[in-house]
Amino acid sequence: MSTEASATAAARRPSGTGTGAGTGAATAPRRRRRVELPWKEVLSLAIGAALWELIGRSADAAFFPPLSDVLVRLWELILSGDILTNLLGSLGNFALAFAFCIVVGVPVGMLMGLSYRLRAALDIYVNAFLTAPSLIFAPIFFAIFGLSRWSIVAVIVMYSLFIIIVSAEGAVRSVDASLKEMARSFNANRVQTFFKVLLPASLPLIFAGLRLGAGRGVKGMINGEMFIAAVGLGALLMSAGRGFDAATVLAVLLVIIVVALVIARLIQAIDARATAWLPSTDRKQS
Repeated sequence: MSTEASATAAARRPSGTGTGAGTGAATAPRRRRRVELPWKEVLSLAIGAALWELIGRSADAAFFPPLSDVLVRLWELILSGDILTNLLGSLGNFALAFAFCIVVGVPVGMLMGLSYRLRAALDIYVNAFLTAPSLIFAPIFFAIFGLSRWSIVAVIVMYSLFIIIVSAEGAVRSVDASLKEMARSFNANRVQTFFKVLLPASLPLIFAGLRLGAGRGVKGMINGEMFIAAVGLGALLMSAGRGFDAATVLAVLLVIIVVALVIARLIQAIDARATAWLPSTDRKQS
């Protein structure tokens, strides 16, 4: 391996001695001192809210009420307890399903990335389930689990699991070859290479897959609650839709969007802690 390649690999190494550790230690304090205000996001939200209010007032359409009316309806739902009660039920189903997807999806995806034979055996099934409309499996789960929460959990798994598997597989396969060569040059065995090189280097893409899986899982949660068991936020949406109550529908939609954003931010925060060793340039690229 050339001197230049060795220096590059050492600079990206997650932990240990040498240049890589020094780079991580030097960049971490700089990241902690930098506090970026989300003024761009706030400005974007303010513009969107103003447009919504303006269009709602000018159109005067019953199916598209202005934002102020939706917020008033949301506040009424919060005070009555309808939002909190249904939200807790929905989040319980999501937590069960997403935990299963992480426990199963990440290891399976990484094994597929490591083993050509396993990838050849499972790849066609993973891609088939990934591209198939997940909601078509709802009647099957209903027939198996009935009107229980497990039908909804199974639908959420169908939405989230396969994108997590594909992301984990791609993460392992995209690890820089120079890092593997570096591990071999230090006589690292397979276990050491996996835990000290492959796993840390795969984490950014794995967490990206978890964010995608969480977004798809929230969609599956609502679809499952609407079309199978009629519970949680999905039941609230169905009830409001049947009554042509657009303000309630949009109020619940705002809650769903906030839940999805909070889950994505939570995964991002865990990602930032788990990959704190990354140089700032690599973090921006991942």
